[in-house]
Amino acid sequence: MSLFALSLVLAAAVLHATWNLFAKRGGGGLAFVFLVGVVNLVLYAPVVIGYWLWRHPVLPPSAVLWIIGSGALKTAYALFLQRSYKTGDFSLIYPLSRGTGPLLATVAAVCLLGERPTPAAICGVLIIVASIFLLAGGPALLRQDAAHKRIAVGYGVATGFFIAAYTVWDRRGVASLAIAPLLYDAGTTATGVVLLAPFAAGRRPEIMRQWRVHRLDATAVAGLSSLSYILVLTALAVTPVSYIAPVREVSIVIGAFIGARRLKEAESSRRILAAAAIAIGILIMAVA
Repeated sequence: MSLFALSLVLAAAVLHATWNLFAKRGGGGLAFVFLVGVVNLVLYAPVVIGYWLWRHPVLPPSAVLWIIGSGALKTAYALFLQRSYKTGDFSLIYPLSRGTGPLLATVAAVCLLGERPTPAAICGVLIIVASIFLLAGGPALLRQDAAHKRIAVGYGVATGFFIAAYTVWDRRGVASLAIAPLLYDAGTTATGVVLLAPFAAGRRPEIMRQWRVHRLDATAVAGLSSLSYILVLTALAVTPVSYIAPVREVSIVIGAFIGARRLKEAESSRRILAAAAIAIGILIMAVA
């Protein structure tokens, strides 16, 4: 991986952990996700118009369809993420979903894109798997009284699945189809708003309440999430998924620390330790 791509991904990791904290604070389900999408479109509008007038890009039908597919995956991801944060602690859900994502993305890259990880990378995968189990609670997760935590873990893993899915999908979009990252992310945002609009139509009072109470959180999520993923898409255009997906998840250590220290969540020491172990596994995968 080049220094340029590494710098982009590390910057994106910091931004990603930050906007997820705001998403946890929002905690508004579909209404909050829709509100974030609308705010994002408002922020994007002048930038996209300026870019279009400057570059005069041409998007073939295949590119438009690919953007719509990515938007559908990211909409599902956003909804599962909000559900995860409603049922589990930030220091559990964030590292869990982010740790599961690169694991599944690497498997998908091998199976679908023909990429071949080294034995060291496989070792990193095994470390991540063991660390995720520790993060989720270890053997205590299997106890009968841990049903609520298992539900939270299930939502976290499902969120990680969608992270893996859109990461592999987007690699083709910006690399093979050569779609400009700015237009790509703006297009997926617009897709999400359109998909959620029929469901949001009957929730206007809830959306207005979200705006009154959480407009700063929604604006922060909209701006920081778009900026962070544009950086990732730019790196994906020149670097394989099996390198990008693991390195960007260094944010899990930041997320675990935020949950443990800023939000004062329980089991902080174990979760920080597990997150650090996941980061080690990711590092092994990145340099393998």
